[in-house]
Amino acid sequence: MTADDGHRERRTDGAFTHTAILDAAVKLASVEGIGAVTIGRLAEKVGVSKSGLYAHFGSKRHLQTEIVHAAREIFQREVIDPALTVAPGRRRLVALTDAYLSHVERRVFPGGCFFAGMMAEFDAPSGALHEEVLTDQQEWIALVTELVQEAKAQGELRDDVDTGQVTFELTAILGQANYYSVLFPESNAIEQAQRAIETIIAHASTRSHPTPKKG
Repeated sequence: MTADDGHRERRTDGAFTHTAILDAAVKLASVEGIGAVTIGRLAEKVGVSKSGLYAHFGSKRHLQTEIVHAAREIFQREVIDPALTVAPGRRRLVALTDAYLSHVERRVFPGGCFFAGMMAEFDAPSGALHEEVLTDQQEWIALVTELVQEAKAQGELRDDVDTGQVTFELTAILGQANYYSVLFPESNAIEQAQRAIETIIAHASTRSHPTPKKG
């Protein structure tokens, strides 16, 4: 092994450690709230010294920023990317709602949807994390809006359908399903949300394009 090879190996090990710690931080934030995740709290959780964590993150603010960015990557991979593999139209819209409910049901984030939790925590206060919440919600609403518009352009939803109203109803149902599934773990919130979404899309669909049945 050359000196350069040894340097690359140490960097790879360090990157893995950083990633593992950050993964634990995202999970902790989803349960306790990102505002509660400090260098000290994370050190206690993962069994790493505070000085070691400072070497990784430098400050609570930097740690929180990295947590949000890591959560976005997970949400992209688990929810958005699978939906975008489906052809544009009503099926892609349904795929997105299904993927969201699936990630909640599978507890990809132990505390439920990470971004729903952030919105509950930082919707009113001002500051950097509030701005992160605002950006994330604007992008989520824009994505759902885009998929509704695609379905209309494909002729699968009626031209007179109010895109903003459908987007509001779908995002509201998804958010409520998340909250109920966390608060009432034994409930059938996921199934109720799926039925409500089917009803909304069926009502908005053209007669020649009924909502596809699952299974």
